[in-house]
Amino acid sequence: MLKKLLIPTAVIIVIVLIGGAFLLGQKGILFKSGFSGQEVAEKVIKYISDNGGTASLVSITDKGGVYEIRLKIGSQEYDTYATKDGTLLFPEGYSLSATSTQNDASTEVEKKDTPDVKLFIMSYCPYGLQAQKMFLPVYDLLKNKANMGIYFVDYIMHEKKEIDENLNQYCVQKNEKDKFSNYLSCFVQSGDSQKCLSETGIDQTKLSSCISETDAQYKIYSQYNDKSTWLNGSFPKFDVNSDLNEKYGVGGSPTIVINDKVVNISPRSPEKFKETVCSAFNNAPAECSQTLSSDAASTGIGGGTDNSGSTGGCGE
Repeated sequence: MLKKLLIPTAVIIVIVLIGGAFLLGQKGILFKSGFSGQEVAEKVIKYISDNGGTASLVSITDKGGVYEIRLKIGSQEYDTYATKDGTLLFPEGYSLSATSTQNDASTEVEKKDTPDVKLFIMSYCPYGLQAQKMFLPVYDLLKNKANMGIYFVDYIMHEKKEIDENLNQYCVQKNEKDKFSNYLSCFVQSGDSQKCLSETGIDQTKLSSCISETDAQYKIYSQYNDKSTWLNGSFPKFDVNSDLNEKYGVGGSPTIVINDKVVNISPRSPEKFKETVCSAFNNAPAECSQTLSSDAASTGIGGGTDNSGSTGGCGE
């Protein structure tokens, strides 16, 4: 059974719903085994281009046996799936585990008196934004009881604006932490950095100085301008937290680390995240008895919820 997906560029990608897939090798795109998510995604985009279309990469998620690759075609976003050896492209997927226990955190964390909670993101990754919306109510509730912070994946996938915004968030959190939650809450809803900096009263002189110093230390913009330094030749580096990326094996956005363990949160709701953080205390504080929203935050900029069970990410 075939179904057609109309693309604004007037190119038609035929979607095989069951029992079929595109052979990515038929255009001369042959693969070795064990390609990274980025490499497979690049080949998928090239395949679409070779067939007359135009697509851009939004995110990549390792789904175990395949990569889930979210593409933007025109003004719409679509999920496709490719085998890790790059030989087959499935433009639509079906879950065979609808009754699985997806709501459980995948890793049990060690307990501590003061839990350490790190959320690694790319600031324009739709799923990173979803995780930040999940993170913020819990941060506001427990920031005086646990060590909680936003950290950054060591490469970017969403153009120079992502470097600019990563630096905004890094420096506001570093120098004006008392205003960080208000700034971030504004940004994830509006996507307007300048408006949010102004509305939350961020010291622009202090911010500019921090950005300049951070850029000088990590050579962020010079690496952006030198494509020979890019990861896999495709993704500019952002090395502010590269040591922690290496320590925890961070591959994409979002990655959640609690007490030095990478964990999955599903659904990405404030209540589920709160429960996971509270389980990491030796003695949970009274704040943990408060009930937060059980609705998963929406992906991308803006409000709303997304209870589809999406736990995608940007990157490997």
